[in-house]
Amino acid sequence: MLVRESLDAVLLNAQHNFAWLTAGGSNGVDLSRDNGIASLLIARNGRRFVLANVIEIDRMFAEEISPDDFQAISYPWQEEKSVPALILEKAGSVLDPGSLIASDMPISGTGPIIENKISSCRYQLTEEELERFRSLGRDAGAALGRVIGKLDPGETELQIAEKMRHELGLGGMSSVVALVAADERIKKFRHPVPTENIWRKALLIVTCAKRAGLIVSLSRMICAGEVPADLQMRTEAAAYVNAKMLDATRPGATGAEVYTAAANAYAERGFGDEINRHHQGGAAGYKTREWVAHPASAEVVHCDQAFAWNPSITGTKVEETYIANEGGIEVITRSPDFPEIASVVDGREYFSPSIITI
Repeated sequence: MLVRESLDAVLLNAQHNFAWLTAGGSNGVDLSRDNGIASLLIARNGRRFVLANVIEIDRMFAEEISPDDFQAISYPWQEEKSVPALILEKAGSVLDPGSLIASDMPISGTGPIIENKISSCRYQLTEEELERFRSLGRDAGAALGRVIGKLDPGETELQIAEKMRHELGLGGMSSVVALVAADERIKKFRHPVPTENIWRKALLIVTCAKRAGLIVSLSRMICAGEVPADLQMRTEAAAYVNAKMLDATRPGATGAEVYTAAANAYAERGFGDEINRHHQGGAAGYKTREWVAHPASAEVVHCDQAFAWNPSITGTKVEETYIANEGGIEVITRSPDFPEIASVVDGREYFSPSIITI
């Protein structure tokens, strides 16, 4: 990418890019920000550096990265605060004079911000990343399965969300998105931030679970007692939309083509307007969504790329995380013993989470 863009080096400071290029390391301390407390400098000739102040540099090499992979560039924290272009000056000191340095976030004095170019480098997962992603998916799916067994009608959405975060935390995962909706709130809001609303009958729980930089997304529908026929019908319709999207998620397909498959599937099942009520998901990885499918999306599906599709019909939703490859689609977030809906598209069977009763 550096060669293609005629750049000499790039500074990576965003937390997701640091995690990507260090195979799961973290430069995050203040998680209210996208930027981290250390930057990676990657030169076109292959040299790699970590830039951090004296507060952070030792821990970076002790706990997050290997000195075999990166060289250290440290500086006083006072200079970091008082010299706006310090990071650029330090980067330039190990490169040839006049080198053009880009960045993934605004850094004083650097050249273009090229996050859109960097992101495409993350799309096709390596074998090591695929194994980490599969492990994360298995653990997240199992954690949601366990937490469902610990829920009781009469609890508030906030209590349920806290149980979900705790169960994920026991597996070293953090819930970067935690949504819970009980009963009528499922119908009202597509992004139901948990409240004091009390669960009586139907429940939707959603997490985007993160570990070592990678993020999987999954949603589960739960019902206290018998599932109402209308809710089951709507969930099966959402599962059909999901199956059509999965069938369209093939290497070389565009985001627009997957979106069109979803729009047609909604219409086939009599819910044509539902696609206007929420996005349908997209590529996943080191962000919850690297890109979202939409009518004009020119993004292309790659082999060994992750996707999290989330079709929803008012009152219900299905969502899992998948790996696309030449042989089809691999589901990585299944919850053990959770009921599934099988949908057949062009002779292929695709599975989506159904509704579990307790």
